[in-house]
Amino acid sequence: MEVTLYSRPGCTLCEEARKDLEALENEYGFVLQVVNIDDEPELLSRYGDRIPVVAIDGETVLETRVSRFRFRKAWEARQKTLAAE
Repeated sequence: MEVTLYSRPGCTLCEEARKDLEALENEYGFVLQVVNIDDEPELLSRYGDRIPVVAIDGETVLETRVSRFRFRKAWEARQKTLAAE
């Protein structure tokens, strides 16, 4: 699965989220992609000040407050959704 972190330079919460996600990358076996929303006007318009935003396989699962605990819960919920499909 792919995990995307939408962030921007100078965002302290984004840096914290990135560190947490990088720490979980091997444990969960996902590939982390970091996207700077300032580089894409559509993303800047969509997310604005709600960053950091985390998406799993394109589905937004976390906004603003990202932690290892919250990511684990979101990951588990996403797994259950995929299993039910």
